Amino acid sequence: MAGQANPFESLQEQVDDAAAFLDAPPGVLTRLKNPERVLETNLTFERDDGTLETVRAYRSQFNGDRGPYKGGIRYHPGVTRDEVKALSGWMAYKCAVVDIPYGGGKGGIAIDPADYSEAELERLTRAFATELRPLIGEDRDIPAPDVNTGQREMNWIKDTYETLENTTAPGVITGKALDSGGSEGRVEATGRSVALAAREAFDWLDRDVSGATVAVQGYGNAGSIGAALLDNLGADVVAVSDSSGGIHAADGLDPRAVKDHKAETGSVSGYGDAASITNEELLTLDVDLLVPAALENAIDEDLAGDVRADVIVEAANGPLTPDADDVLVEKDVYVVPDILANAGGVTVSYFEWVQNRQRFHWTEERVNEELERVITGAFEGIVDAFDVHETPNLRTAAYVVAIDRIVDAYDQAGNWP
Repeated sequence: MAGQANPFESLQEQVDDAAAFLDAPPGVLTRLKNPERVLETNLTFERDDGTLETVRAYRSQFNGDRGPYKGGIRYHPGVTRDEVKALSGWMAYKCAVVDIPYGGGKGGIAIDPADYSEAELERLTRAFATELRPLIGEDRDIPAPDVNTGQREMNWIKDTYETLENTTAPGVITGKALDSGGSEGRVEATGRSVALAAREAFDWLDRDVSGATVAVQGYGNAGSIGAALLDNLGADVVAVSDSSGGIHAADGLDPRAVKDHKAETGSVSGYGDAASITNEELLTLDVDLLVPAALENAIDEDLAGDVRADVIVEAANGPLTPDADDVLVEKDVYVVPDILANAGGVTVSYFEWVQNRQRFHWTEERVNEELERVITGAFEGIVDAFDVHETPNLRTAAYVVAIDRIVDAYDQAGNWP
């Protein structure tokens, strides 16, 4: 699989592609292609044996024209400055395309969390929260979970911030546990938006997602929940994979049983009688729907030539390079872009933030109904832009919608000083 494309350069190319369909001044366009600020810091923390270790961490804030910065924190050895810049940009456009009042943010620590104990991860997380303290806040920058982080880490950040600020501010972070101010439906939100986006795309193409064959690359939170919800819609999940490899069963897999198997063994490999396949083999299976749900740059120009899926719904951020997009347009493969497909996470994070600010709690039914309204409405807006501007693909149409909204907000505020 690909891994060499610079994600920040990919983001900038995507913005340029969309800007060609809009009348944005060059100075504004430059603003839309670069973060406003990036924190790069070294965190020194104590290991369980008493030794000290220093690791690199980042937080990028990308365009606050529409509201406070919003975006996840990931723990992964591949975290770099350019990666978080790209991810914060994708988040800014993601929030704009689903029309929620946020800018873009993203952060991360360059570690493999499997190498550390829970106590070490807590000390490291609290050290990062201390560095983030001047930047974050309910009306400034609201982090959330991302790759290899979850409710536990969000609870630690919330507690650290509140302790240092001597206040109660549950809205400073989202993706928290319910008893710490989290929202119903947040854990399932990203996978749910993937399933909703797939349903809308198939309906737009006059096809039925029920009976569609599905392959899912990446079986973490988004991939496993998306697979289960697609199964609920009647789709036939025939292949899934994680970092250790994949499995394929032409007669279909039980997504929930596969998730249980992974929880027990640490991998989807070895599940039942399913055949073993590589991640690359999964990405090139002859299926109706492909869901890349791992990391960026999963499909490059070369691999795109071998893709046989009819529809791709991006559960991960940036899983296709711009060159891969060009190839897939020529192959008439429809791609539902990440800035819509995985926007369920940030949308329900917004709902969580609203509940925190109101000191009020929504039911799961209300959360899911509101999420469906947002995702289906955003998909309709993208399709309208696709038709009106005659863009080459849905990704460019999504960026046209998002950029137009951000430019409007910028124009309305004016440039000061």
